Amino acid sequence: MTIRIAFAIISLALAGAPAWAQASTQASPAATPAPLADLVQVELQTEKGRILLALDRGRAPLTTANFLRYVDAGRFDGITFYRAMPYGSGNGLIQGGITKDSRLLYPPVAHEPASKTGIAHEAGTILLANAGPGTARSDFFITLGSIPFDDDFAPFGKVVEGMDVVKAIFASPTSPTKGVGAMKGQMLEPGIVIRSAKRVPASTAN
Repeated sequence: MTIRIAFAIISLALAGAPAWAQASTQASPAATPAPLADLVQVELQTEKGRILLALDRGRAPLTTANFLRYVDAGRFDGITFYRAMPYGSGNGLIQGGITKDSRLLYPPVAHEPASKTGIAHEAGTILLANAGPGTARSDFFITLGSIPFDDDFAPFGKVVEGMDVVKAIFASPTSPTKGVGAMKGQMLEPGIVIRSAKRVPASTAN
């Protein structure tokens, strides 16, 4: 009874209140829900072993579709991880992509930054590399740990198996002379071949 009386008093008070006071009590419009993850698994068979990726098609649809286009066309088969970039102590990234035949490259894909997708920069993140927003094609990074890329590159998934392989590639020999500018000394010699890249069912992660 007391609760009903209190509710009635509040209702009467609002009825005679200014419009701004009444409006402030109304529910705010529902926020736009964040995109949901929709994972697609891709297996990279490399000279150092198997890397299993979970690509987030739900939150980074354009970036994921771009990567899968190369996978499905077989254009990643036989390419290399060609760079190992250190970042701090025990951290860094490996980079792979099509470098020898530009005819295998598809047109650039629109940029999907982390601030839009909500995909975190952390250990095992895969990101599409670029020379500026909207220029990304085939090149991608896999990180060993968290690197503060902010919105410079587009993260679109993570390693779910094979971080030991990522670390082994990162630890492979590099040339002291190859590479331009900041990349000098980061070129793997020889590059680590990706023998095949293909989609695989989610059950293969079990």
